[in-house]
Amino acid sequence: MAIGLAALLDDVAAIAKSAAASVDDVAAMTGKASARAMALVVDDAAVTPQYLKEATPNRELPMVWRIAKGSLLNKAIILPIILIISTVYPPILTPLLMLGGLYLSFEGAEKIIEHFTNDHPDQEAAAVDEEPKNEDEVVRSAVTTDFILSLEIMVISLSTIADQPLGIKIVSLIFVAIIITAVVYGAVALLIRIDDTGLKLMADKNSDFKQKLGRSMVTSMPTILNVISVIGTMAMLWVGGHILLSGLATLGLEAPHEIVALAVGAVEGVVGGIPVLGPVLSWLTDTLCSAIFALVVGSILAVIISLFTHEKQTGKVSLRKERLAKQKQNN
Repeated sequence: MAIGLAALLDDVAAIAKSAAASVDDVAAMTGKASARAMALVVDDAAVTPQYLKEATPNRELPMVWRIAKGSLLNKAIILPIILIISTVYPPILTPLLMLGGLYLSFEGAEKIIEHFTNDHPDQEAAAVDEEPKNEDEVVRSAVTTDFILSLEIMVISLSTIADQPLGIKIVSLIFVAIIITAVVYGAVALLIRIDDTGLKLMADKNSDFKQKLGRSMVTSMPTILNVISVIGTMAMLWVGGHILLSGLATLGLEAPHEIVALAVGAVEGVVGGIPVLGPVLSWLTDTLCSAIFALVVGSILAVIISLFTHEKQTGKVSLRKERLAKQKQNN
């Protein structure tokens, strides 16, 4: 009896040890997958507040919650699809990932081009379109944009842990979806409440400190959003370029990747023996080369796409102007 009990306890201990190891594996893979997708996380957090500009203060947080639920639904739809595709035909993951790299490169390059040219194609259309969007339309538009970003987040995350057992991939990606959604929309909720909190502090006539703090919170909000946008843009270019370089090397076109490797090797040859500084400069060199490659590719894509969309956008703006002029005449 004692022997049987000891054997049972040994089995229980072995099962517990195995379960603990699995939990550790899932935690490690979740962290690894989440880190690779951080570029899109920053961009998502920077983009979403733009959809809430016209929302009244009492509807901002409910709208964020609705968009967050839509984001989770997006990821729930995407996850089984990419898992099935990657399981049935694993080589498809590289071109899927490269499509994400192209998207990141295009988005990053387009933002830089718009910044230096002050060319924002949607602004003129928005200026002549005076019909306010209702909350459902705004949420639907934000969730649609999130679908693209969520697709890239999940594909990038999956590529990071593609060599893991299916069970660990499933559980890890579920945690990635939940954690990233919570981080993104938690950050958005905090961002959109900074100015409101500042205004409340400014209204406190009994405390000069609170008034100064509130004024600082309100005036710093545009700077905070700009900094987040810049960081997101640079992260998109770096990650997008790295994905494209690695993908091209996997598909047999190794020259671009080798050029970057030569640049990194040259830096390591000069400062590689210096503690801390050597690894940091090597990483910065790889990051800068990847970002430059993405900027070139993204700029080419931006030019090509603008040729197809400019005429359509111009026609749309003209129609809206005509409609607005007729409305004014009728009034």
